[in-house]
Amino acid sequence: MGEPKIYQMSFGEIYPLYIKKVERKDRTKEEVDTIIEWLTGYHDETLIQALEKPMKDFFRDAQKLNPNRDQITGVICGVRVENIEEEVMREIRYLDKLIDELAKGKRMEKILRNN
Repeated sequence: MGEPKIYQMSFGEIYPLYIKKVERKDRTKEEVDTIIEWLTGYHDETLIQALEKPMKDFFRDAQKLNPNRDQITGVICGVRVENIEEEVMREIRYLDKLIDELAKGKRMEKILRNN
């Protein structure tokens, strides 16, 4: 069966889609970058360099996966993120879920699990 196609896509292919999604809802690229930094530790130059990485490497090479990311729960693409067993796919869906929350107008403090 092989690995999912999304694993081979570069993060740079997905990143502008996240930005476009949130900008349609009057949110910003800066907020997307804040979410990515919170989840992975990538920021500024390290994020720019990471855009070329395949999705699987983007998460594998992340500087600091946030230990609170397990607080991200809910359904994305019809699947509960907390039940995804495959590690890379779970990380991808964590990010998808955070971007969805941003696009739905959730406050940044809630998105970043700062209670």
